[in-house]
Amino acid sequence: MKTVAVVIMLIITVVLLVYLFILALTGGKKEKLNFKRRYHEKRQKELDRGIVTREDRKKEKEEIKKALKEKRAEQKKQDKEYDDQVKENIKTYKEELKVVKEKYNQIKAEYLTAQAEYKKWAAENPTLVVNDETSDEENQSFELPMTAQKEETANKTAQQLAFEEKEKAYKEVSKEYETAVLKLRIEKDRGSFIRKIDRWSKRGSRLRREIFVKRQYYYLVAPYTIMFFIFTVLPVLMSLALSFTYFNLLEFPKFNGWENYRALFVDDKVFMIALKNTAILAVVTGPVSYIMSFVFAWLINELKPLLRSFMTLIFYAPSISGNVYLVWKLIFSSDSYGYANSILMELNIIQEPVTWLQNSTYIIWILIIVQLWMSLGVSFLSFIAGLQSVNREFYEAGAIDGIRSRWQELWYITLPQMKSQLMFGAVMQITSSLAIAEVSINIAGFPSVEYAGHTIITHLMDYGNTRMEMGYASAIATILFIIMILANLLVRKILRRVGS
Repeated sequence: MKTVAVVIMLIITVVLLVYLFILALTGGKKEKLNFKRRYHEKRQKELDRGIVTREDRKKEKEEIKKALKEKRAEQKKQDKEYDDQVKENIKTYKEELKVVKEKYNQIKAEYLTAQAEYKKWAAENPTLVVNDETSDEENQSFELPMTAQKEETANKTAQQLAFEEKEKAYKEVSKEYETAVLKLRIEKDRGSFIRKIDRWSKRGSRLRREIFVKRQYYYLVAPYTIMFFIFTVLPVLMSLALSFTYFNLLEFPKFNGWENYRALFVDDKVFMIALKNTAILAVVTGPVSYIMSFVFAWLINELKPLLRSFMTLIFYAPSISGNVYLVWKLIFSSDSYGYANSILMELNIIQEPVTWLQNSTYIIWILIIVQLWMSLGVSFLSFIAGLQSVNREFYEAGAIDGIRSRWQELWYITLPQMKSQLMFGAVMQITSSLAIAEVSINIAGFPSVEYAGHTIITHLMDYGNTRMEMGYASAIATILFIIMILANLLVRKILRRVGS
């Protein structure tokens, strides 16, 4: 019973994730997935208008199925006849090649023997050798008169004439052998597995034919796709399966059903704190950093090329800084030597040092500040690239059509041309805002005071890396994965309205 329950739960979960994944690909448009419902609605409208009756539709479906069945049977018969003919040809060509090869080997052996003897004779009697360079087809630009050819032949010795006969026979049999080999190779290629796939693709649906036409592109993408499946898709599926088990890396996983998810939302109070902190960080840092990245990219794009490159480096540098956390810990140090305490005390705003990183009230806001300061990363660069690729001619056309301000240019011209960069930046910001861990660990510690800086990722690291409860950690990872997909769907829905 446990095995059956595991299989059923895995099937349900996989179907749900696939559905969410397809929703993400289609931009959350559910109507795109309801093919069957739309088909029945269309047919029902036709029935209501009295165009066709239900019996006619049923009869038409049966005729279509019958025609398709007959067509497939005919294609199968043609393929069988074709394959049988190819096999018969291959068998015939192999026998032919075998005979030609024996003849070729025999004449080749005789030619090599005659060649060795002729070279030895020519070395001993160089005055008797007649050079017939003009008889060579590659060097000959005209044909000698018949009298001249007969005269040259008469001057040749018996040894030279015998060798030339052997050489001529060897060249003829070589061409015959190469032709036989080529015929066999072509016939084998006609019966190869690749050719069968080609025939299968040409007779298929529109999608199958499209894949066949653009198969070279799929060949190029195949290595990355295989690596992506092995190192991304497969681990996600394994994590999904392990989330329904108890697994400590020492024993074989034991199925425990929804126990991990029940414990996660009912018994694990720390997870609820981590969920709250992650939500706060994502809601604040995600949109703010996204808008900041675009605004700074938009302003920098108006500068001259040299100054633009310098300012891009200045704004991008914080995201790749090495010892940035040391600087921020120095700024928010809890003694009077910390920059924040020193400045506030100098301005008489506070009378004694504030324990910034030991007080749960301040930790989450400090994390927000640090994360925002480091947020101008890859999305910022993508916005710079997108703004550089905008077609400037559209601005002139927009001015003719009635666009009068920079804000209208931005909304109706610039942003619609940057939808791919906007989507990429949104995905990167969603991922970074929901996967905050390094900032929390380096600034607030692990674990932080009263779990004030605890996030879903740090909770995952706690159970996965420290406690080695891989089943429970997989459940946490699955929850985070679903949250990211839902956030992605929401962002895609918002970005579709850009320029409208």
